[in-house]
Amino acid sequence: MIYVIRHGQTDRNKEGRLQGRNGLPLNEAGLRQAWDLKHQLSHINFDYVFSSPQERAIQTAEIVTAMSCKVDTRLDVYDLGEADGLIKSEVIMNGPLPDSSCYDGVEDAESYMTRVLHFMEELTALHGGEDKHILISGHRCTTGAIGAYFHGIPKDQNILRFSSNNGEFKQYELHVRS
Repeated sequence: MIYVIRHGQTDRNKEGRLQGRNGLPLNEAGLRQAWDLKHQLSHINFDYVFSSPQERAIQTAEIVTAMSCKVDTRLDVYDLGEADGLIKSEVIMNGPLPDSSCYDGVEDAESYMTRVLHFMEELTALHGGEDKHILISGHRCTTGAIGAYFHGIPKDQNILRFSSNNGEFKQYELHVRS
């Protein structure tokens, strides 16, 4: 079984700002959310714990599992480029993402999906046939991309419909694909 968690709240989440790679650590509410997740998942003994390299995701994973996590850059948050840290309502968007024609450094959506799906394919190949409990800690985009791995990419390409809110989790059966 795989458990995909979204990090707890940060001040940027609270302020309604886009938060990418220049994000902040968990705030008090985010720490409470992580401890609540720990309580919700306390009946599970995790065999593997993976996280985005962002401090907020690592903090959440380590609180929830009381284990060190393996950081994997393929789970890193979507690079928002110059839009990172801006107030969401003021950002020019192209669908669910900042418009890359307006902001330098915005990651290509296809490249983002390729790296997250590559991680999931490798994880499935390594552990899909095992009776293991795996936790992955990430971001709104990460939880959405992993949801798309299991449900398929929506026709409108908006993977965020599969994402979790701060301090929430989703679980999936990890099976070897034929």
